[in-house]
Amino acid sequence: MTQPMTVTLAALTFKRPQDLAALLPALAEQASDQSGDYEVGVLIVDNDPDAGARDAVERFAASTPVRVRYSHEAVPNIAAARNRALDLADTRLLVFLDDDERPSASWLSHLLREFERSRPAAVVGPVVSAFDVEPDSWITAGGFFQRRRLPTGTRIDVAATNNLLLDLDVVRELGLHFDPAFGLTGGEDMLFTRQLRSAGREMVWCDEALVTDVVPAGRTTRRWVTLRALSNGNSWGLTSVALTATPPARLVVRARLVGQGAIRVVGGGARAAAGYVSHRAGDHARGVRTLMRGLGMLGGAVGWRYEEYRRPTPASAS
Repeated sequence: MTQPMTVTLAALTFKRPQDLAALLPALAEQASDQSGDYEVGVLIVDNDPDAGARDAVERFAASTPVRVRYSHEAVPNIAAARNRALDLADTRLLVFLDDDERPSASWLSHLLREFERSRPAAVVGPVVSAFDVEPDSWITAGGFFQRRRLPTGTRIDVAATNNLLLDLDVVRELGLHFDPAFGLTGGEDMLFTRQLRSAGREMVWCDEALVTDVVPAGRTTRRWVTLRALSNGNSWGLTSVALTATPPARLVVRARLVGQGAIRVVGGGARAAAGYVSHRAGDHARGVRTLMRGLGMLGGAVGWRYEEYRRPTPASAS
């Protein structure tokens, strides 16, 4: 008899007790649904220096037959927390999702089925947003929370870790880890998956493996969404440079990024101005979004880092 394939469902958390309380039973249910065919466990990596989630996770672990583990990563760095999950996953497959997400009923089954179909290095699923407070019409018109949807089986070149299955045999063979240099900027997952593709390994889309991102009110402001566009452009620029092996090649990549970023700044600025004058909210918002992404790319081209995940020091927090 063959042994069931082993799977770890990993979520990083940072001071989100309500989200974690909703996520843990959902993950345990997903794991239980696979019993017999797969051996599935849950791993929570707490990136709170105070280990604030420990008690809640350990209480839940004692209440369920599913293997639920807690790990504390005190270093305030999202890449360090992801690497902790990589290092602790003693399974063939590792599935990342975020602590503020909720998986659909057959989410894990769809991811696993797509993995079994073609045995890629990674399977990526879609994320849709639900809001605590409905965004204003400008944010909706700008499409700031619209994410891609692709036909199942589509080969892709880059992905986030908010709905990502990894074949750890491939990851270990390549010696891949998340780069701590991106732990405060974000983009560590972008770099990781681009490295996977650069090594010639396949990532495929599974459109049925849906998770819902629960967006708090603080992330439905114009300031937050425009800075996220800046961050996304910055991460693209920084990872593009990081993927380039030699100084001459990096100069070419930097020059290309400057050109691409400048086009977005000029084009986005023009569209934003025209939309503002004509009172077309969609054009104004999408122009601002393009402009900010272009600024981020320009910054990444010259090595500037927008540290989206930097936490306040005790002195500045008081």
